[in-house]
Amino acid sequence: MEKIHEISAEHLSLERVAEIIYHNYQLRLSEDARQRIVRCRKYLDEKIARSEVPIYGVTTGFGSLCNISISKHQLSQLQINLMMSHACGCGDRVPRDIVRIMLLLKIQSLSYGYSGCQLVTVERLIDFFNAGVCPIVYMQGSVGASGDLVPLAHLCLPLVGLGEVEFEGRQMSGAELLQLKHWEPIALASKEGLALLNGTQNMAAFGCWALIKAKQLSQWADCIAALSLDAYDGRIEAFYHAVHAVRPHKGQLDTAARISQLLAGSQIIEKSKTHVQDPYSFRCIPQVHGTVKDTLQYVEHVLDTEINAATDNPTVCPDDDLVISAGNFHGEPIALPMDFLTLAMSELANISERRTYKLVSGTRGLPSFLVANPGVNSGFMITQYTAASIVSQSKGLCMPASADSIPTSQGQEDHVSMGANAGTKLYTVVNNTERVLAIELFNAAQALEFRRPEQTSPALEHLVANYRQVVPFISDDVVMYPYIAKSVEFLQTQTLPDTNPTL
Repeated sequence: MEKIHEISAEHLSLERVAEIIYHNYQLRLSEDARQRIVRCRKYLDEKIARSEVPIYGVTTGFGSLCNISISKHQLSQLQINLMMSHACGCGDRVPRDIVRIMLLLKIQSLSYGYSGCQLVTVERLIDFFNAGVCPIVYMQGSVGASGDLVPLAHLCLPLVGLGEVEFEGRQMSGAELLQLKHWEPIALASKEGLALLNGTQNMAAFGCWALIKAKQLSQWADCIAALSLDAYDGRIEAFYHAVHAVRPHKGQLDTAARISQLLAGSQIIEKSKTHVQDPYSFRCIPQVHGTVKDTLQYVEHVLDTEINAATDNPTVCPDDDLVISAGNFHGEPIALPMDFLTLAMSELANISERRTYKLVSGTRGLPSFLVANPGVNSGFMITQYTAASIVSQSKGLCMPASADSIPTSQGQEDHVSMGANAGTKLYTVVNNTERVLAIELFNAAQALEFRRPEQTSPALEHLVANYRQVVPFISDDVVMYPYIAKSVEFLQTQTLPDTNPTL
């Protein structure tokens, strides 16, 4: 049965975005959205016809060219020229899933009826999404101030038969796509190019993708940390509720409870210990992982607002008879939170690498580098090196992009957010964190075998049993990188452990 999501004024949640993107939904406009789009376009056409005052971006040039008036017969060409001249992207391609989120968010924003787009333009963007057309967009070029001008230009060029797309497994020009699909190029009306290129959909798409993944990784981090704690013969007292009730940050409380649930029934955690405390990377899991959870909640609140907003310029308000040039395209509201999330995810990887270091350090009864015969075997020595390298790169990316601003457009756009750079840095750090957690899982599962015949909890034994179907116990040195790759894939494809599994 075909799954349909109706574009409307109904609230669009992050969970719904994930469902649409990852479960092959088709889009369609609600009747209410259609009416809003048509009404706004009709109002704008009438406004242009009767107005003797220049309207920014509608009857004038753009940026510092805002004082140059454009004749009526040039208004359509103005929009196409805008799209062509602004398609200056460089670097790697934006990943397909993020481009599809961009399309979804651009359609959603235009549907509110504050942008002045033609109905046919919005419908063609929906056609792109539903047909699996993926415009080719580049990672570099946006300063995140007049919206994401450069990436959105690449996203929308195929509407007029320009730019490039990926479709049915091959790359082709926008003109070739239109010919293949028997679609006519969109004849852009006044203001449409600006409506399409202004907006924060590139930044927001990176933020949404990163947050969807980060929430999963946060949960995986708790599971893997619990396994490492048991494999390291750690203590459970630091996770007692009484400790966290006197410093009741929500994320901290939730993490302590989750670790306790994951370790319920473990023979290893319940046995008496000779050591009186654990290193911070184990003992402070609730405080560190919990702060990451609190950060995720804050960033989700901000993005939730952003993806349910109209962010192009000027804003067309038919009810108030106003076309207002303002600054809703400025990326500051999401640039700072994305920088914050970058730091949080870097810290999640940072503490994970420290646990890996302890597991290979030859303490707490574990063999050096987690092999029975170290010396002739290097074992898991270099997995920690790799984790350290990745963590170091992420730390270097924690300088906030939003701390910088370089004036553009001859000083007219004199403060920019650099939110797109915040988004691409966040993308890298989230992927890095996934790899570091996968390496910790690789080490923790190996270390657990040296505790046998003692058992960890049923939930974690179930996790390890599933993991062992793709990654074996390492007795003697082997080529390791395929198993790291399999560990990453495991985190991407497996469901999170149930704390009450049936073994």
